Amino acid sequence: MIDFSKYFNGKKGFIPFVTCGDPSIDDTYNFVIELIKAGSTLIELGIPFSDPTAEGKTIEKADVRALSAGCTTDKIFDMIKKIRVDYPDFPLLFMTYCNPVHTYGYERFFKKCHELNMVGIIIPDLPFEEKGEISEYCKKYNIANISLIAPTSKERIKMIASEAEGFVYLVSSLGVTGMRNKITTDVDAIAKEIKKYTNIPVCVGFGIKSKESAKAMVNVSDGAIIGSAIVNIIEEHKENSAKYVYEFASSIVEAINN
Repeated sequence: MIDFSKYFNGKKGFIPFVTCGDPSIDDTYNFVIELIKAGSTLIELGIPFSDPTAEGKTIEKADVRALSAGCTTDKIFDMIKKIRVDYPDFPLLFMTYCNPVHTYGYERFFKKCHELNMVGIIIPDLPFEEKGEISEYCKKYNIANISLIAPTSKERIKMIASEAEGFVYLVSSLGVTGMRNKITTDVDAIAKEIKKYTNIPVCVGFGIKSKESAKAMVNVSDGAIIGSAIVNIIEEHKENSAKYVYEFASSIVEAINN
């Protein structure tokens, strides 16, 4: 399995998320290129789904826009193929739900991921106890099945962390994704508990919206995951978002490593 620590290269990680196809698949390509240039550690590509149960209104609306614009899994794969022309090895991973992957066909989906050098996948509605549904395909095609650990995991932390791959996605807050005014969870304590059972990076997501909140989270973890704040920029500026996405990402990268 891929050692994700090499992507961090001794620095704090920044993992941005974009919803593929919002406002168009060509725009998503442009956003991803800007996120790479801004110094992102990894990039999460969201495959839009009609019922994204872990998402707040911001990403839910982005999914609707993307699907309405005709985004499909094959179009996303074609976009990644285009990215690979100039960035053959930059670490890209998917964040999506069971349904799109199951509908596409596990063997076909993960084989395509391997061909395009994808490094991992996050499926929030696939419980740890049911990860066997995709484990054989992830192993066969060297795709990390990223585990989520939430504030409610408690006694399950050891079980999940000890078998985690790639990095651990530490959910900062209860509820769905979205920007929060304040993160009240004791992220430091949970991250320390996770580190007892694994040496892979622990990155925090859900609720991070600014340089200040990102800096606070990387002070107690290995990286910050930001989705809704970026999707909001794209909702506001639409096809003109690339420069704003770059500026925001650059500010986060600078903040967390200084």
